[in-house]
Amino acid sequence: MKQRMKRREFLTMGAAGALGITALSRVAGAQNAAPRRKPMNVLFIAADDLRPALGCYGDRWAITPNIDALAQRGTVFEANYCQQAVCAPSRNSLLTGLRPDTIGIYDLQTYFRTKVPNVVTLPQQFKAHGYTTARVGKIYHVYHGNSEDVPSWSSLAERPGASAKVAPASEEAPAAPTPPTPAGGRRNGPPTASPDVADSNLQDGKIADGAIEWLQHFQQSGKPFFLGVGFLKPHLAFVAPQKYWDMHDPKKFKPSDDRTPPIDAPPYATHGVGELSTYAGMPRGSEKVSDEEAVKLIHGYYAATSYMDAQLGRVLAELDRLGLRENTLIVLWGDHGFQLGENGEWAKHNNYELSTRSPMIVSAPGFKGGQKTRALTEFVDIYPSLCEITGVPMPNHLEGTSFVPLLKQPTRAWKSAAFSHWPRGGSRNGVVNGMGRAMRTPRYRFCEWTHNDDTPTAYELYDYQTDPHEDVNLAVKPEYAALVAQMKTKLHAGWKAALPPR
Repeated sequence: MKQRMKRREFLTMGAAGALGITALSRVAGAQNAAPRRKPMNVLFIAADDLRPALGCYGDRWAITPNIDALAQRGTVFEANYCQQAVCAPSRNSLLTGLRPDTIGIYDLQTYFRTKVPNVVTLPQQFKAHGYTTARVGKIYHVYHGNSEDVPSWSSLAERPGASAKVAPASEEAPAAPTPPTPAGGRRNGPPTASPDVADSNLQDGKIADGAIEWLQHFQQSGKPFFLGVGFLKPHLAFVAPQKYWDMHDPKKFKPSDDRTPPIDAPPYATHGVGELSTYAGMPRGSEKVSDEEAVKLIHGYYAATSYMDAQLGRVLAELDRLGLRENTLIVLWGDHGFQLGENGEWAKHNNYELSTRSPMIVSAPGFKGGQKTRALTEFVDIYPSLCEITGVPMPNHLEGTSFVPLLKQPTRAWKSAAFSHWPRGGSRNGVVNGMGRAMRTPRYRFCEWTHNDDTPTAYELYDYQTDPHEDVNLAVKPEYAALVAQMKTKLHAGWKAALPPR
């Protein structure tokens, strides 16, 4: 049904890649690349839990001048989707170029090297072709390839020249004093904080400091680099220096008008307060977030986004100062979206639009800036695209499509669907109790929920022309039976049947 690759077949292919990357590679797009004196650098920037709450995406509350300036020098992908709306599966999929059904990773515990030990990752591919690869902050999920000795990185230190291996940056601890065990036995402290401190006193400021040191090192070495910079914000807790809270007038924020789950959606399709409930003082179970709490949380999310934007601006300013911008490909991505109370949902952990849609901005030498495209793209498309833009050979195992044609012609015909997953009932160590497989077309979102044996349990269908906020599940209505059948056929045909026209 889902065009899954047989495990033995995939591992055999992966082992061949480990023995000789060249034998499995093809040079893509060489005929389109202009001759260059030296290889193009890559600045690979991630932001955790970043929805398109950015000025360049038209968000009315956002204050993100540095990301907006990057958009003016690049292409904004307005209909970009993750493969699963939670950190580890999304990042593992992006960095291996493989979809969740292929690698079998749907949770935070399962590490991709246990599932596909010989897969050639994106930074590993660049490292194998002459690049120095380094990362600062969170690129893989915590401990998923960040700190253990795998061939993805040339260096495991957060700063050049550091002798000790540095563990991935942890989530921000709220600056306000909290008891050793937060009130109510929660595992986290308060969900927001606004300490009056300098930017570099908090983790994203430290990450920017490390990225700047790496850029200075690369400028001196003159060697091509692939630098991953993984900012932690705007992930919970929403912690940012006070000045970023002061940028935003809290009176402008208001709770969502849609605070109930979609009508006729199956109960396992939504998660309510979810992750937010692990923070001190927040609702649990069926409890609701009050209007006052919602406004403070929304304010915190936008303040944390502005703080992250400022740190990104510091990194890009140093790239310019060092004279590296003109030969550096920059890609900014958020690992998935985030919900701030819409349809009663907080955080992510579902198959809906606000959780699966995530920003992606690409600025590359030789391509026009100030562009936007509504073409459907997916995070698995990043791996082949970066290979094509830089001329690095493209491994045969990839399950995405290079979006380079969209950088040249943003309005051209493209994919007919993007695909996401969410395990029904969650997942632990790779064990799932059924699955929700979702498909986003230019007009519709369709989701099929199944048991482990692929027996369907429910369907969801939303029409964005008539219901942009996903308020009503049309799949249960008899008059939509024919459309549901069409969507089911298209979903089962899978991503290969949705590829762009040649």
